Amino acid sequence: AIAQAKERLSHFGQRVTLRQENFRFADRVLDQLSIKKIGGVILDLGVSSRQLENAERGFSLMRNGPLDMRMDPRTQRTAAAIINSYSEEELTRLFRELGEEPAARRIATAIVKQRKTAPLRETLPLARLIEKVVGRHGRRHPATQVFQALRMEVNDELAALGDGLRVLTARLQPGARIAVISFHSLEDRIVKNFFRDRSREYVDRPQWPEPRPNKERDLQVITPKPVKPSDTEQRFNPRARSAKLRVAEKLT
Repeated sequence: AIAQAKERLSHFGQRVTLRQENFRFADRVLDQLSIKKIGGVILDLGVSSRQLENAERGFSLMRNGPLDMRMDPRTQRTAAAIINSYSEEELTRLFRELGEEPAARRIATAIVKQRKTAPLRETLPLARLIEKVVGRHGRRHPATQVFQALRMEVNDELAALGDGLRVLTARLQPGARIAVISFHSLEDRIVKNFFRDRSREYVDRPQWPEPRPNKERDLQVITPKPVKPSDTEQRFNPRARSAKLRVAEKLT
């Protein structure tokens, strides 16, 4: 992805600096570049299509490859490690909370039973096992939500997003904006709640006699409701259909 971006943005010359890093470590990159404040942020939380289609990265439901799913190969934990070490209760929670999978319990039970015979180390055997458990209904592959949950767990995506929002908001100069494009409800909820909590004037607690001024208030929400792709854009780019854009502006 870095090589492709470098090629596509080459005509900007030294105006572009590319780094591979997790959102939560944005401070580290900015410090390396001696940048104290920034004039704007765009976070695109989508997964690269090239990564999804590359069987060796372990994201694909249609092409066999190792159960990897690491966004950054420099990290250690893989999807195979999770599938083969988590308890049935832990897998159920994972599939239910991060995948919003209705059949979470049945899938977790089947995985634990299967790995007693042989560990699951590749994508297609796992996808086929899930399909056998829940069946196929409609165009969407029945293992989609489980694969999403595994990818998010491997990369600690929701916690990294929350950390990244805090780090980058702190670096914004007054009047600068932060824009975030999310692609599923769990991500969007984190962004929405973060913007809400950092923009409301008062905070209320059950134990307080009355609301108090919000000491953390440093944002103004620009998009009270998320901006969604038009019908035309969805026809041109079907993968954008679930995208939601939220924007906030730094106050101080």
